[in-house]
Amino acid sequence: MQPLIDNARDFGRRPEEFAPLAAGQSPQALFITCSDSRVVPALITGARPGQLFELRTAGNIVPPHTSAHPTSEAATIEYAVQVLGVRDIVVCGHSHCGAVGALVRGDDLTAVPAVRDWLAHAAHRPSGATEDPEVAEAVQGHVLTQLLRLRSYPCVERALARNRLALHGWYYEVHTGAVRAYRAETDSFDSL
Repeated sequence: MQPLIDNARDFGRRPEEFAPLAAGQSPQALFITCSDSRVVPALITGARPGQLFELRTAGNIVPPHTSAHPTSEAATIEYAVQVLGVRDIVVCGHSHCGAVGALVRGDDLTAVPAVRDWLAHAAHRPSGATEDPEVAEAVQGHVLTQLLRLRSYPCVERALARNRLALHGWYYEVHTGAVRAYRAETDSFDSL
């Protein structure tokens, strides 16, 4: 923990770099990704403070939209699209994902009931080789499912209809740093 504390202490000694951020934010994109500590959106994209609005959930799951029971994820998506006016939303899955791996293998998650219940929002059990530690195929399919889920959010649906928003599916390899983007024309994830 001490290295984190030391960095936080040093970070606060450069107020001139951060003063302009007090005027507000206008991020370029909403970046939805996993809570996994190996996935660092600003590092992957080179974004500086104020450029990315982030939503991190276990397994980069976008829960079903429901107005009866709003979620923090729904509030984040709505705020990004309606208030901040982001032009792009990226759903970024990653290799070696514990959440997707658990779904693929059908792991018994009774010891972690909150995790089990959250992963039930994944829509369906992703397909893929249970012995593949990268779970690449399963994660990529899962990313596409979450993009479909996003389309069910009224604010996203309206912004897409008005050509004010674009959706992107990315797959990040934690062991190489490579990023692949989904291309509808080839129905595959290809290098950026």
